Amino acid sequence: MLIRVDVNGADHLVDVEPRLLLVHLLRDELRLTGTHWGCDTSNCGACTVWLDDVPVKSCTVLAVMADGHRVRTVEGLESRSGLDQVQRSFVECHGLQCGFCTPGILMTARWLLDRNPDPTETDVREAISGQVCRCTGYANIVRAIRHAAETEREAS
Repeated sequence: MLIRVDVNGADHLVDVEPRLLLVHLLRDELRLTGTHWGCDTSNCGACTVWLDDVPVKSCTVLAVMADGHRVRTVEGLESRSGLDQVQRSFVECHGLQCGFCTPGILMTARWLLDRNPDPTETDVREAISGQVCRCTGYANIVRAIRHAAETEREAS
């Protein structure tokens, strides 16, 4: 099937198998390997991207379902001015270890902060509850997200 999808602001016309998952379109066809393919059951959240500004687990979305829609991946967080504040805060606050879960958590964190610029620890933990990190107890991840929120509030 021929589909047209906007990925990180770039229009793509791609011929795909009807059963192809969005995660495989992004990684294998478009070479956007920042989106990680983890559990293949939607449990880990490493494959989280935005479909029309809503976080989805791309291992549960068929690529044909993105036809005519916008997809934003972790590569789309960076702008001309550099890394997104969430990305910078993950570096500053040691919010990543092996990095496997990081893309999905970054996408979820950015989505949260776009809707709630002053999240509580509980808000953050609930937002990322669909993400599994096997390296940490989430303390630095939560701290990084709250640091990003604080930095953005101070800058505005």
